Amino acid sequence: MSNLTDLTVAEIRDGFRAGDFSAREVAQAFNANVAAARSLNAFIVETPEKALLAADTADAARASGDLKPLSGVPIGMKDLFCTEGVQTTAASHMLEGFVPAYESTVSGKLWAAGAGMLGKLNLDQFAMGSSNETSYYGNVISPWRRGGGDNAALAPGGSSGGSSSAIAARLCPAATGTDTGGSIRQPAAFTGISGIKPTYGRCSRWGIVAFASSLDQAGPMARTVRDNAILLEAMAGFDPKDATSLDLPVPQWEAGLSGDLRGKTVGIPREYRPDGLNAEIAALWEQGIEWLKDAGAQVVEVSLPHTKYALPTYYIIAPAEASSNLARYDGVRYGQRDLPDGAGLQDMYAATRAAGFGPEVKRRIMIGTYVLSAGFYDAYYTQAQKVRTLIARDFERAFESCDLLVTPTAPSASFALGEKQDDPLAMYLNDVFTVPASLAGLPAMSVPGGLDSGGLPLGLQIIGKPLDEQGVLNAGLAIEERAGFTARPDKWW
Repeated sequence: MSNLTDLTVAEIRDGFRAGDFSAREVAQAFNANVAAARSLNAFIVETPEKALLAADTADAARASGDLKPLSGVPIGMKDLFCTEGVQTTAASHMLEGFVPAYESTVSGKLWAAGAGMLGKLNLDQFAMGSSNETSYYGNVISPWRRGGGDNAALAPGGSSGGSSSAIAARLCPAATGTDTGGSIRQPAAFTGISGIKPTYGRCSRWGIVAFASSLDQAGPMARTVRDNAILLEAMAGFDPKDATSLDLPVPQWEAGLSGDLRGKTVGIPREYRPDGLNAEIAALWEQGIEWLKDAGAQVVEVSLPHTKYALPTYYIIAPAEASSNLARYDGVRYGQRDLPDGAGLQDMYAATRAAGFGPEVKRRIMIGTYVLSAGFYDAYYTQAQKVRTLIARDFERAFESCDLLVTPTAPSASFALGEKQDDPLAMYLNDVFTVPASLAGLPAMSVPGGLDSGGLPLGLQIIGKPLDEQGVLNAGLAIEERAGFTARPDKWW
């Protein structure tokens, strides 16, 4: 494996600018790794020629002195982002063969900043899943293996499992992800990388295949906090094509990075200590608290009393929005079309959706349609929206006495593929620590803190006030500096 693929985004950017190597050498090294690691199934589409084209453009720009912020940096693109001229499937049969004639705002911003695309990354179908096992193109495999002779294939987390697996395996230095209820943070924790979900509205949703419109938010995933800051600066910004986009300037998050937390207060939510909390997760959480104290932060206990209702609230609101968003896939306009002989319009709708959607997507559409139906709308959907408001108010009150919150990211380390596939409720519990911040639209980040007794990564989550990505990144940097996490999966693929 080339040493170039061990470099972070910041190291590639700075080394390229210093003339230590060419952008083409970097792109070739990552293209080779992508081709050599197909057994991980991290990519749905590989685009080595696009990575090389961007690299050649960067090399020419270096010669002329016209460099961009991400010149020389190739990245992976989650296959939920529409990419002009490149198949975009949302890991579904429904969109198989769909080649957009336009570029999503976020991916367009990244290309404009000089980044190159290594390919489209696998994910849970329509971003619905926590293990990357619902993809029509097969599950992604984590590059990690549990110690002690257990060689079971492990889940890379979801829905951004292709992104997390590819970064951990050094197939790309960074990637885009999307986070609806934890789909950046949980896979980051499972694979020993970092990822941040910014404040809702920081990044445009235009051109991203929609799951739940009031929750979906794009964000970066990478191996370091600094790399996340660099990528987020390129991704964020107002977009008039997205009505939920925030019309605010993009801060210089990388320049503002500091692991000095003196003057900051970190809250510890007591409700995040459920009965039966994994002992190793609890121990890492205590260690994370000590690291933040060492960085100068004060620590206080806070209460988020409606936390226990967050998961059921999420699994009413998200499926309801999904059932509405996915109604557009009917075989009429684009994507899959199944038209049995002699079939009418309704028959075509039914056949197309039966063939195009996987079991988990169908399950969520059915739940969503049920809670939005006339007889149950007030009993379920309206009540869930009221509880969502209470959850957001809990955070507002907590932030009156602190600047940030620190919690575990996930209730366990990665689990074996297939272990929870037949138990949707057990799978949904993977989001228990990440969903509350999503419902409140808050910025939140996962940073690797250490390994469990089986040698698998565990993550810590930092949650910030609205628009305080800088505070979240700084606390993440403080943990990163003290954790000294350098573990990487042994190459077996």
